[in-house]
Amino acid sequence: MSQERTGRGDGGLFAEESVDGFIHRAFLRGAGHSAAAVRRRPVVGICSSWSELNPCNAGLQGLADAVKRGVLAAGGLPLVFPTISISEPYSRPTSMMLRNLMAMDVEQMITSSPIDAVVLLGGCDKTVPAQLMGAVSAGKPALALTAGPRAVTRRHDGGALTIDDLWPKADERRRGLVSDDEWSRFEGCLNASVGTCNVMGTAVTMAVVAEMLGFALPGTALSPATSAARMAAAELTGTRVVALWAGSATATPPVPAAAMITPASIENAFRVVCAIGGSTNALLHLIAIAGRAGIRVRLADLRAWGTSTPVLVDVRPSGRYLLSDLDEVGGLPALVRELAPLLHMQTPTADGRSWSAVVADLPAASGPALHPLSDPVYPDGGLAVLAGSLAPDGAVIKRSASDPRLLRHTGRAVVFDGVADLRARIDDPLLDVDADSVLLLRGAGPRGGPGMPEVGHLPIPAKLLAQGVQDMVRVSDARMSGTATGTVVLHVAPEAAVGGPLALVRDGDLIRLDVEAGTLDLLVDDAELTRRRDDVQLPGARPARGFDQLHWDHVLQAPQGCDFDFLTGAFNESP
Repeated sequence: MSQERTGRGDGGLFAEESVDGFIHRAFLRGAGHSAAAVRRRPVVGICSSWSELNPCNAGLQGLADAVKRGVLAAGGLPLVFPTISISEPYSRPTSMMLRNLMAMDVEQMITSSPIDAVVLLGGCDKTVPAQLMGAVSAGKPALALTAGPRAVTRRHDGGALTIDDLWPKADERRRGLVSDDEWSRFEGCLNASVGTCNVMGTAVTMAVVAEMLGFALPGTALSPATSAARMAAAELTGTRVVALWAGSATATPPVPAAAMITPASIENAFRVVCAIGGSTNALLHLIAIAGRAGIRVRLADLRAWGTSTPVLVDVRPSGRYLLSDLDEVGGLPALVRELAPLLHMQTPTADGRSWSAVVADLPAASGPALHPLSDPVYPDGGLAVLAGSLAPDGAVIKRSASDPRLLRHTGRAVVFDGVADLRARIDDPLLDVDADSVLLLRGAGPRGGPGMPEVGHLPIPAKLLAQGVQDMVRVSDARMSGTATGTVVLHVAPEAAVGGPLALVRDGDLIRLDVEAGTLDLLVDDAELTRRRDDVQLPGARPARGFDQLHWDHVLQAPQGCDFDFLTGAFNESP
């Protein structure tokens, strides 16, 4: 009620000698806070996506307590508040459908609550970008701490079992090579603790992005979810956010989270994603985060950054080693030291220093998980941005996870119209497909999916698996899990549901992929495509109500980060 009278969304009212201040303090004292505590400044909101429907984030309650300790030690007043929580495996039709809703929730809670600054606690794939998007739009100082990767299981032979082992095991199961008992044992040991996926999937990639952008303290992205190091990082984050507010309190208004988002910091973050062999999903999220700060990221820039950034990190799923191996040699700061000639090193970090200062005294890279710039894992970046007649507005491929033999390939299209069609026919023995075919899925984009589900990692047809085929070129307007690998072209734009060229492809059409040239083309003449366009029936219908209808009406395409058009002012022209 006080916010309606004063129009203030900061924590100043707690210390004011007014009726509004009295009401604020009285309510908190009713919850057990002391008279002295309720007058502390700053008031730090701890935005938590903890939920029992989100096992990846199940450790956030302990982290919130540690953040509280840091805030209290620095003289602030910490208050935890919830928002919706998005679990990658549990959300239907897809977690991406809910990212913008969560971003709106986070923004509204930050702006309308009586807090001075915020610490964002998240982890699972879409929670971190949603929190960053919301905080950038909210206009208050913000720091972030992610849940951290879960523990690694050890197999009977002593090898590491990580989440990316799911995909080959699932293929073996489809071939009848895994018994029910073995499948059940696998289910029980795949995830050994709370925390996010324990490879360089989307969750850890976005933790690295948050650190690189200056929202998370240097060196905190990779420490395990259940480690003392992550608890210590949480306490330090609480202490640091108080200092961040104090340092910006003399400004009018205080320095907001959006100040961390600049063209230089976005370039840095994308180059780091390329260097770590990170998730393709990061591309969508980075574009959306930049858009919230009014910055447009052009596909030409992404292509240039990607082709000039080598892969230096050799960790799973596209590499050989574990996240812990990278953490042990220094994590992101060690990578930044090696990548420094390609980065804007004066951009700030979450502890107030520039990246140049952070890495100034670090030793050279040592250990197989991190290569020096002079000896990269791959000379070209992990992600490659494509364009061409099949993707006029762009597409992306995770080059570091692809079969090099398929990076320049022409094959016959085998077309699937939506996920149901894919599941119904992919293992049909009569499917007209061979190892050189290009599997194409459409109707799975931002609107057609709806919400752009992670189904772009089309399974290899069962009859080809039986022949020993392990990879094929796959093309779709969908997304792919950051834990998956293969020669998979994703985010094809415009999507089929809005009339993109994917809608015109027919079985047997030739599709040409040339990653080195940055092209993806449909080898059908323009006259034939014009004839086909008259016969295209766009899939789906506008939902009747609620958030589904809001999403249908306002979601942007992949090159605009799939944000809502009314939440960003950065996209007023075609890519």
